[in-house]
Amino acid sequence: MKQHANGNKIYKENQKNYVKYVNSITPTHSLPLNMIKAFLTGGLICAFGQLILNTAMTIGADRETAGNWCSLLLILISVILTGLNLYSKIGKFGGAGGLVPITGFANSVAASAIEYRAEGQVFGIGCKIFTIAGPVILYGILSSWILGVIYFIFQLVEVM
Repeated sequence: MKQHANGNKIYKENQKNYVKYVNSITPTHSLPLNMIKAFLTGGLICAFGQLILNTAMTIGADRETAGNWCSLLLILISVILTGLNLYSKIGKFGGAGGLVPITGFANSVAASAIEYRAEGQVFGIGCKIFTIAGPVILYGILSSWILGVIYFIFQLVEVM
């Protein structure tokens, strides 16, 4: 009986040491700080997009064309930063602020293409390019369809 109690004591001590070790290596996160970083990162990306939009309109583009150029340039810059392995640092710092805008979507597609390029054009890039972006597309389309049906029903019953 004494041996069992001694083994149980050692087990509990090992368990405490393990919990202490896990707590020492587990990163801690500050929600308010992460929110501020996301706000600043997303805000800077959007402010840069607004700068592109205003510049395009200043040189004579109409609003739709300026918006197209803004989207195109933000995607291009995001893909270039992904290729240079810089966008991952922006995403790591800014969290959702770097992942939610159109630049984050472009980053997810470009990162998948870069990661799987060694497997070839068809089975690598072709099959895996939308690995991360695919669910975003799927659930974006699904949620917009559901909201469209709800809107349609509201129109039928004359709520809206």
